[in-house]
Amino acid sequence: MSKTTPGSSQAGKTEGQQPNLGTVALRWHGDRLELLDQRLLPGEEHWLTLTDADGVAQSIRDMVVRGAPAIGISAAYGVALAARNSGRETWDRDIENAMEVLAQSRPTAVNLFWAINLMKDVLKTCSSREQAVNRLAEAAVQVHEDDISANLAMADHAVDIMTESGAFSVLTHCNTGALATGGYGTALGVIRRLHEGSRLTRVYADETRPWLQGSRLTAWELMRDGIPVTLNAEGAAGTILSRGDVKWVVVGADRITANGDVANKIGTYNLAILARHHKVKFMVVAPSSTIDMALDSGGKIPIEERDGLEVREIRGTAIAPEGVEVFNPVFDVTPASLIDVIVTERGVVHNPNVTGMRQLFEDQ
Repeated sequence: MSKTTPGSSQAGKTEGQQPNLGTVALRWHGDRLELLDQRLLPGEEHWLTLTDADGVAQSIRDMVVRGAPAIGISAAYGVALAARNSGRETWDRDIENAMEVLAQSRPTAVNLFWAINLMKDVLKTCSSREQAVNRLAEAAVQVHEDDISANLAMADHAVDIMTESGAFSVLTHCNTGALATGGYGTALGVIRRLHEGSRLTRVYADETRPWLQGSRLTAWELMRDGIPVTLNAEGAAGTILSRGDVKWVVVGADRITANGDVANKIGTYNLAILARHHKVKFMVVAPSSTIDMALDSGGKIPIEERDGLEVREIRGTAIAPEGVEVFNPVFDVTPASLIDVIVTERGVVHNPNVTGMRQLFEDQ
């Protein structure tokens, strides 16, 4: 598979085609990183220019950029920027300090820590500031390119096991497209591939409270690319699944543990229960960098909780009584027993468990 330039709109050829990567969220220019401010979508497309690791960390924390793969890529570029800004005599300590700042930006998405650990390994090979500047930038670009390649590979693996005859509908949650990755998408990448093969009837997109990533981002991405989408309130998911035209629920992940439990955007667990009740298959699509084999179960995943204001207000407009107590976890954990298949660029794990997850890594 040929490589792409990070921030470009096209990927390497796949079976003679040139797939559209969608609207990318990151653009690297060697001395600066540009991030599409996803807080303002769909009303405004505004790019932020970042030149240091502190700015990247703040952007991750503030959800300018979101989605586990995109967070990891951004962190890698943040380390590269830290090298450029490091002192002549203190370059190694400056870079290490920047890594610590980046690591503290979000607690749940394991891709963040995977990318930082990779950059730490590269830093160990550097004996001068000049080497660090060059090698860390090259490594960050590689992280970005590899994510695009992984997304394309995951789409191939996924559609191969979707054996339904004719076209069918799918339901998805949150945003897992080009905006959440280096390009193309994880779960939304699978949906793109179904559309490219004329196998997709319709995508039902959960609105995904409280940040509304489904309505603001997923619906926006799909409409821009001409993919048929219906936006639904999350409370309508059960009714939609009961109709029978949705054959798969396809979601992403922020962390997957050694037994196949999956942490993903809050509301995913609800969907898995609904899917099992209605005999709709449930697929999780995520790169292998999302798998944390050091954690044996989902109960040990740190779940980020954010300010209750995100639930009480929408863009400054109150929708709840002032001061009401709020429970605002960003993620929930779906047990492996409710998941039919986990798809990674390495391959797939059906009915995930410890043995299947371990085999995924032992095979390669």
